[in-house]
Amino acid sequence: MIFSVIGTGNMGRALVGGFIKSGFLVAKDVRLCDIDEKKVTELASETGCQPYTDAALAVKDADYVLLAVKPQVFDATVKTLASSLKPGAVVISIAAGVTLNRISGLLAEGASIVRVMPNTPALVGASVCAVCTKNVEEECVTFVHELLGTCGIVVPCDEKTLDAIGCVSGTGPAYVMLFIEAMADAAVKLGIPRKTALDIAAMTVYGSGKLMVETGTHPAILKDQVCSPGGTTIEGVLALEKGGLRAAVEDAVVAADLKTKSLAGGK
Repeated sequence: MIFSVIGTGNMGRALVGGFIKSGFLVAKDVRLCDIDEKKVTELASETGCQPYTDAALAVKDADYVLLAVKPQVFDATVKTLASSLKPGAVVISIAAGVTLNRISGLLAEGASIVRVMPNTPALVGASVCAVCTKNVEEECVTFVHELLGTCGIVVPCDEKTLDAIGCVSGTGPAYVMLFIEAMADAAVKLGIPRKTALDIAAMTVYGSGKLMVETGTHPAILKDQVCSPGGTTIEGVLALEKGGLRAAVEDAVVAADLKTKSLAGGK
């Protein structure tokens, strides 16, 4: 089997790293392609995969092609490699806002297409991957689900739901990193060394998420369990509410949704 990856930016690197680290894909079967020769060569050296700078060559005879390029260059990239795809190859796109119909219009009639909305925690096996498909055989769908499952949880869905999920999980890591950074800055203000501050802030977020996922307990209940009457935590929670944390997060997700719709032509 040949698995080609077009684009080695942050998301492409995260997915490839997760696939290889899990052992689900063998490095020698994976082709990496990027117009930046230095970048693709470095990633190939790190992972043991094969480096390419020519997309048409990288996808020749490939069984699966992962398109990890930005929406702004998506069409131009696909046009350079479409004629080199072998019949039956499964094309996997992670481009935000690029619809199945738009991808279909760039490929041969009846092409097998998978849209995935992943996030960067794929690199450490803790991603969320929303998945929808078009003209893909069940066997190939199963393969893609199992592949993505090595990086975290997989959420099969329709295309509208996929875009909505992406506005939460795809953009969410950036919001969480801002929160971790803010927590760490506050810790430094209280006299805690920077490295220790970052470690405790990150582990607090990690542990809290893990607690909710593994217990299945609603976050409001877990929050209330920490808020003792007249205690320090409820004072902090009220300060966050006064500062508009909840509304700011909701606004961020909605803003991402509006941008997704604009990338898809308002559809």
